[in-house]
Amino acid sequence: MDVVIANKSHSKYAKIICDTIAESASVRGTGIAKRTPEYIITKMENGNAVIALDGDVFTGFCYIEAWGHGKFVANSGLIVHPDYRGQGLAKQIKHKVFQHSRIKFPNAKVFSITTGLAVMKMNSDLGYKPVTFSELTDDQSFWDGCQTCKNYDVLTRTDQKMCLCTGMLFDSNSQKEPEHREIKARVFNRLKRIKESLYLKKSKK
Repeated sequence: MDVVIANKSHSKYAKIICDTIAESASVRGTGIAKRTPEYIITKMENGNAVIALDGDVFTGFCYIEAWGHGKFVANSGLIVHPDYRGQGLAKQIKHKVFQHSRIKFPNAKVFSITTGLAVMKMNSDLGYKPVTFSELTDDQSFWDGCQTCKNYDVLTRTDQKMCLCTGMLFDSNSQKEPEHREIKARVFNRLKRIKESLYLKKSKK
């Protein structure tokens, strides 16, 4: 299994990547922003993506997005093909794209919004901390990308202050005191309870 920085030669996998992301969103019943093959190809051509291959067979993918003039970076679209799940591949891809993000954007804060507990665990292992949305990028083009998510109405109803996703941030320049980390943990738990309540209400409709 090879996990490598994607380039133009990998553009032939763009459609299966998009299809796999869409199928995963449908099965999970949670929000994943849709992307077109053209968008994925651009990421590959710019060296802003990581792809996993078993020989010539697509097995996984993740890409980098930069926001706020490079002040923030997100690792998005993490996906593993169903035939290769349960083998630790997602963690390999996540580590590779995270390391690549740190090298390519050394001064940027790396953030993530996700509904997946597995992704939250991987983020935590890499040093991400749960944060409120106000601590993430204020670049409106990022939030506009959530419009294709099925939960976008939750984001708009809360004036982009929260959604069913959890915001997480890695800031290598930030040295938090233990008391501050404890406060962040309480905020995270409170937001989690609120979002669980919102999700239940939405599911009952």
